[in-house]
Amino acid sequence: MKKVEIQHTDLQIAPINFGGNVFGWTLDEQKSFEMLDKFVGAGFNFIDTADTYSWWVNGTGGQSEEIIGKWLKSRGNRQNIVIATKVGSETKEHGFDISRKHILKSADESLRRLGVDHIDLYYTHFDDNITPVEETLSAYADLIKAGKVRYIAASNLSPTRLTESFDVAEKNGLPKYIALQPHYNLVERAGFETDYAGLVEKYGLSVFPYWSLAAGFLTGKYRTEADFDKTARGGGIKKYFDAKGKAVLKALDVISEKHGTKQATVALAWLLAKPLITAPIVSATSERQLDTLCAAPALKLDTEDIELLNEVSK
Repeated sequence: MKKVEIQHTDLQIAPINFGGNVFGWTLDEQKSFEMLDKFVGAGFNFIDTADTYSWWVNGTGGQSEEIIGKWLKSRGNRQNIVIATKVGSETKEHGFDISRKHILKSADESLRRLGVDHIDLYYTHFDDNITPVEETLSAYADLIKAGKVRYIAASNLSPTRLTESFDVAEKNGLPKYIALQPHYNLVERAGFETDYAGLVEKYGLSVFPYWSLAAGFLTGKYRTEADFDKTARGGGIKKYFDAKGKAVLKALDVISEKHGTKQATVALAWLLAKPLITAPIVSATSERQLDTLCAAPALKLDTEDIELLNEVSK
């Protein structure tokens, strides 16, 4: 598997990022191990999680990191894996929080659950819109100095706070974010392309989109109103089943048939064809799903394919 380098780092990754939100939620420990083994066996090495996954199950989270930690220990492959986790999300115990105190405490807890001595990529998961940027970045500076974190990244920060973070870092000699994790896919383009793409280019950020398949909508398995009632996710993605969404699905059908592949593979290949995108984040709960996702880097869409998808999704 051809690796790409995360900008401003020495981290080499294969261009699919496995989303660990399913570990301890829709996958138990054994099944999580099986998915991770298959993912790594296919040549991939980049795993994404968060300290609070899956807080909606037990109120506090931590299950995903614990499962990944047990897997790393049992396989003895830490040196081959790039681990990203996050801080700042809410739980039933506390709200969004990127204060110094919370970051330092949460980092130590993540390290313990993961069973590692450092986190490769540590994200500001959500902004609390209260903590001064300098306080947050100073906490990260201390973690980096202590060898507990290698690089930092940002997820759900507004363009204003993201810009401020770079200004403060430059002025005060503090760590700078090297990557962005935005909400971006074929049916959710405007937010990233309008508000963040310019900042990505300005600051040279690597980009790891979440919800790359629109919570499953872009797999093509939702074709009628009744389909949305068959899954817990259905209510949240029914909004995509409008004229644009249906046109996107039709285009995915045409292109997947042309290349002898799956709609989800095409949707991810479209992301990977974007110059600003480094590695989409995807989750899988079966080997069949994982095969579909892992096939994306090898699928090279032609100009006609990309133009069609660009047109129907705009």
